[in-house]
Amino acid sequence: MPVTRLDPEALRTSCDPERLSFETTAQLEDLATLPSQDRAREASWFGVSVRRHGYNLFAMGSKGLGKDLLIEKAIEGRATLDPVPGDWCYLHNFDDPDRPRALSLPQGMGRQLREDMTQLVMELGAAIPGAFEGDEYQTRRKSIEDELSRRQEKTLSEINDEANEKGVFLMRTPVGFVFAPLKDGRPLPPAEFAALPEEEKDKTQEAIQDLERKLQEKLREFPRWEKEARSRIRELNREVTEFAVGQALQVLIDKYTEAGIEGVVAHLKTVREDIVRTMDEAQGKDGSPGALKRGALRMAEVLERYSVNLLVSNEGVERAPVVHEDQPTFQNLLGRVEHLQQMGTLVTDFSLIKAGALHRANGGYLVVDALKLLTSPLAWEGLKRALRQSEIRIDSVTQFLSIAATVSLEPEPIPLDVKVILLGDRILYHLLATHDPDFPELFKVAVDFDEELERTAENEGMLARFIAGLCRRESLRPLDRCAVARIIDEGARLVGDQKKVTAQLDRLSDLVREVDFWAGESGREVGTAIDVEKAIRTRNHRMDRVRRLVQEQIERGTLLIDTRGQAIGQVNGLSVLQLGDATFGRPSRITARVSMGTGKVVDIEREVELGGPIHSKGVLILSAFLASRYATGMPLSLAASLVFEQSYSGVDGDSASSAELYALLSALAEVPIDQSFAVTGSVNQNGEVQAIGGANEKIEGFFEVCAARGLTGQQGVLIPASNVQHLMLREDVVVAVREGKFHVYPIETIDQGIELLTGVVAGERDGAKVYPAESINGKVEARLRALARARRDFLGPGGGKDS
Repeated sequence: MPVTRLDPEALRTSCDPERLSFETTAQLEDLATLPSQDRAREASWFGVSVRRHGYNLFAMGSKGLGKDLLIEKAIEGRATLDPVPGDWCYLHNFDDPDRPRALSLPQGMGRQLREDMTQLVMELGAAIPGAFEGDEYQTRRKSIEDELSRRQEKTLSEINDEANEKGVFLMRTPVGFVFAPLKDGRPLPPAEFAALPEEEKDKTQEAIQDLERKLQEKLREFPRWEKEARSRIRELNREVTEFAVGQALQVLIDKYTEAGIEGVVAHLKTVREDIVRTMDEAQGKDGSPGALKRGALRMAEVLERYSVNLLVSNEGVERAPVVHEDQPTFQNLLGRVEHLQQMGTLVTDFSLIKAGALHRANGGYLVVDALKLLTSPLAWEGLKRALRQSEIRIDSVTQFLSIAATVSLEPEPIPLDVKVILLGDRILYHLLATHDPDFPELFKVAVDFDEELERTAENEGMLARFIAGLCRRESLRPLDRCAVARIIDEGARLVGDQKKVTAQLDRLSDLVREVDFWAGESGREVGTAIDVEKAIRTRNHRMDRVRRLVQEQIERGTLLIDTRGQAIGQVNGLSVLQLGDATFGRPSRITARVSMGTGKVVDIEREVELGGPIHSKGVLILSAFLASRYATGMPLSLAASLVFEQSYSGVDGDSASSAELYALLSALAEVPIDQSFAVTGSVNQNGEVQAIGGANEKIEGFFEVCAARGLTGQQGVLIPASNVQHLMLREDVVVAVREGKFHVYPIETIDQGIELLTGVVAGERDGAKVYPAESINGKVEARLRALARARRDFLGPGGGKDS
């Protein structure tokens, strides 16, 4: 069946401005929701609404699809219905200071408790020293001390009086008490005592021994009396301390008891007990409170542990929290314990515990970029552990890895109730779903965004409203309807489909901003289609350095591409190069050579490891096509080679398989191919030409080469018929087709293509299952039979097997 070239109208579908019911976008309302993302919208609503373990979300799709906006709207709709979570704080653990206590408080009470405890600490800092320095305390303490002194002095006086009656004197020395003989009211020197009669000396010695025994008995009572005195002083200190702190603490205890916050009440009672105990432990050996200032403990250090570390405060918040973590490191997610350097040593306490994103989002929603999360060391494992255990445990990285670490705090874990939403590409989702067994259990809801939108009147109107809202939000000039229609056309070209338009709104937004710039440069108050064309043209120009270099090499003959004449076993194939956002088509010469052989088609690209697996698959398919069509009753006895000439980098994809087959058929039939044509399309084993990607760029790439050398009216491109619906060609290509200077042909089968390329009928088998001799298929079959006979003759009688 002959191939009919495409009419200009088939090469591009344009949005008719008359279908748009406005003059400029200033007349349109803002778009409330993204156009035609119903699947993603329903999935996101379900994901944020269901409150079950593991129902976290992964929003997948390319950047610029509006994932953030749609997820944000879904969260906002739900967050206003969710209860606002309370506050969280960390307190000193009086039983185990290395394990600070976590305390949950009603909304807004965290700040109140922190202020109350700060005020309490200030009051205690003044009240406690003042109480111990007051006259009443000093009088009562002196009374206890004086009583002890009087008791001791009375005992010693009684011993001394008894000694005097016995002629003995009690003396105090640096080493203790000593009894000495007494005569005439004065102690006897040793020499005089030795001169006394023996009887008198014995009597004196006996009296001294008796007195020493009684003195020792009395002195043994002194430590007990001192202990009793110290005990009374400590009791006095406790009484004074409780008096100093009791009123202020009782006020707080009553306040939080009335509020029904039992955790705070219990903590305040513990604070009271600790203050008394700490003041008691801080006394010196003499029981003096001044030791608190002189010793290692200072008043400020003691009182600091009664403060409150307000970790998360939701005061004034009217909805469940929504947190976007832009830098999802391990510590930014899970929190951290900071350290201070003091005299060359790192120290820390509960006040240096810092909240992470999970703490701030607890009771609400956490939105994280999946790629950033996965590329941050340990962050993914830390997040999974928190979600699995439903608690936030603050660990250092070394603790998390279970390796040796410096002594640090182990804060009490905080219960976790959060909905995590990851934003990422599809490849990340599928990699995680395949290789991480925890992922399907923790992220059960996939929010899959469409990359393309149906090109309906409704969606075109929604895109117009999106543009209107963007112009209004960013104070851009409004666009007239012709400019909007041209932007919609560009959106269809971006996806390469006449019936669809891109859903990557970021790319359209950038185009609108550039249109605003060029309209301003031209002094227009409204953006027009002229400004859109200039924005597209200048953007392409900024990114076309490599494309121009390739075109220049073709024009100068460095890269060999024929656009006229004929050649056997040679065809112009088309490929697409993509460098960042720049995508352009490049013609390549494909050649085929055949000789007698064992039926092997050599893909030179594959042999030298420049061909990818899909390209190799295409070559194997065309090999199967040759064998099934032409060698059903004989061995395939050719050796063929296929190559992309002047290709020095990798080749992949099967879009050149039809071109390679045309070159091979031409070489076998020894019929030249018209070099005015270029070819793209893959082929299956039945000889059907299949759709490929990048059809627009491929056609335009060959068109530019032909235009640079001069259009002859014979040049054109063969594309798969199934790709016609994808054509959104540039206006200059459409004009050339309309003027008959260039052509695009839709091809359904290899037979159609080879007829067009060679001008020779492909041929069909007749009733005897034989191709016409002068047809392409007939010539190919005849050549293959000749090669089979030549191989048989070469091998000789009985040489049906290779040696």
